[in-house]
Amino acid sequence: MILIISGTNRPHSKTLKIAKCYQQLLNRKSIENEIFSLSDLPANILETDLYGKRSAAFEPIQKKVSEADMFIFVAPEYNGSIPGALKLFIDCCSFPISFYHKKVALVGLSSGRYGNLRGIDHLTGICHYLRMHVLPLKIFLPNVQQELNENGELFKEDTLQFINEQIEEIARF
Repeated sequence: MILIISGTNRPHSKTLKIAKCYQQLLNRKSIENEIFSLSDLPANILETDLYGKRSAAFEPIQKKVSEADMFIFVAPEYNGSIPGALKLFIDCCSFPISFYHKKVALVGLSSGRYGNLRGIDHLTGICHYLRMHVLPLKIFLPNVQQELNENGELFKEDTLQFINEQIEEIARF
């Protein structure tokens, strides 16, 4: 099962819209998947789930993470890197069972011109530290607001072509 992580806790984000686009493409290929949005993290996670502590609110989230075979991290650019909420989420997950030797595909997006290239590099380093197997084909979506139509769907042919290529590699990974 692939767990798609919408990597920001910002409500109604473009990140979640991109995660839903990935979900639709995976569903068309009958690839089992689920989305987890960081906007669904417990509000007090910083106090309740770090350093080996586990709250009742985080237990079902941890179960999803532990049961996933693969992840797709959709990560927006925040101050030249990934959102703090994404790093906090990773830090709160049980170590090492959550991520060790699992596969991951990375998708960066930004409202600027580089599609979170630097943040995806940072996230790649984190994934390597966690001994994850990172899919070499990474997707970068610069000016993401121009990639989505009024219904929140990806519509540009070249973007969809690259994402479909990544989905094909995910299926073979």
